[in-house]
Amino acid sequence: MERGHALPLLLNKNRNPNMTKEQIEDQLKAYLGVQKVIWLPYGLYGDDDTNGHIDNMCCFARPGVVLLSWTDDEKDPQFIRSMEAESILSNTSDANGRRLEIIKLHVPGPLYMTDEEAAGVVQDCNAKPRLPGTRLAASYVNFYISTGGIITPQFGDQKWDDEAVRVLSQVFPNHEVVRIEGAREIVLAGGNIHCITQQQPAALPGTVKLG
Repeated sequence: MERGHALPLLLNKNRNPNMTKEQIEDQLKAYLGVQKVIWLPYGLYGDDDTNGHIDNMCCFARPGVVLLSWTDDEKDPQFIRSMEAESILSNTSDANGRRLEIIKLHVPGPLYMTDEEAAGVVQDCNAKPRLPGTRLAASYVNFYISTGGIITPQFGDQKWDDEAVRVLSQVFPNHEVVRIEGAREIVLAGGNIHCITQQQPAALPGTVKLG
């Protein structure tokens, strides 16, 4: 979410089955205090446990600027998902009427679960089976913004790990980009840094009354 608008992926049939798109949008506006909702059709390829959480696909870096998970490989199933998201984002405006600037963050890999990794994951009936050869939903967009810092996952893919740090350092020049090595261990269970942190944004002055 960014000031004034949100990017949701809430229309999957297993979520809010009795609500229309318009009803969901009204609730988002009421609860999040936004004026505009931008809908994306797909999440990151392989993100089956969540049916496509937005924090693996894209996020607002600042007003009018969106970071988007990307791949240049036209044979990768992620390619068409990223292309469709880019088409939607590039043809819309934010709550203040500004065209969105889209900055691409290339995904790593593709990465796949090994036999050893699959054997080390405790299976849960409420989650998809972790099987050897399963595509991992790894994304550098799934980072955490702290006061003065960007906590970003690293997946052992040196080329794209370094590129993600370079891009994030340019996008957030006043933040220190901190690498979390071994984030692959987190993605084995689904999600990553942004998913496992429960960030608490600072309230705007005068909007919260204590006591």
